[in-house]
Amino acid sequence: MNRHVICALDTPHLDEALGTVKKLKDHVGAFKIGHALTLSYGLDVLDRLRDAGAARIFLDLKFHDIPNSVALAVAEAAKRGVWMMTLHIAGGPAMMTAAVEEARMAGDASRPLLVGVSVLTSLDERTLQDQLGVNRTVEEHMCHLSRLAMEFDLDGVVCSAHEIKAIREAVGQRGVIVTPGIRLPDGEVHDQKRVGDAGTAIEHGADYLVIGRALTNSADVEKTLEQFGLVGA
Repeated sequence: MNRHVICALDTPHLDEALGTVKKLKDHVGAFKIGHALTLSYGLDVLDRLRDAGAARIFLDLKFHDIPNSVALAVAEAAKRGVWMMTLHIAGGPAMMTAAVEEARMAGDASRPLLVGVSVLTSLDERTLQDQLGVNRTVEEHMCHLSRLAMEFDLDGVVCSAHEIKAIREAVGQRGVIVTPGIRLPDGEVHDQKRVGDAGTAIEHGADYLVIGRALTNSADVEKTLEQFGLVGA
């Protein structure tokens, strides 16, 4: 099993998700789910996935709301034994503080990891500056928000392979770095603008790599992980 790898279950179909978990549970360290499954099946889907073999579940709902609402969401996710979840750093200090305090209420043994999202991997610099009005480069903005996330005790941040090195330098060894958009050299980028390869991501300081279609559609999982350079890691 490769504990660095998180498989993204990007499907609204529960049977497909369960089949993928059964196929990959001995090869990857965790499974990521988002709105596609939770909007259809609610948080009960977590129990179904766990029964299929998903020992660790990454709930990627990117909470972004007033502090009380986010705290309530974190509490419900923690009750369901979520291993890791995302929230938008742009929600601000009060929101992050409320989320952290609620996560700690779960106790050390079952406290979920809270990882902050700064700039989505579907956004590029032109969109960030010209359309969203942020007067920083993508990297500068992500480093700024990542430092803020660490200041308010989040457990880590999400970033693409392009920003890992700069963010690791900005925050030091505080917190984990979760990197989506990991592709094979000839892999399609789909709707993401900033993608990268597994080896570079780990070398630059990523702790977890999120991989989707390349694994879920693979007929030979070991061979695919080998192509990523991730066998035995």
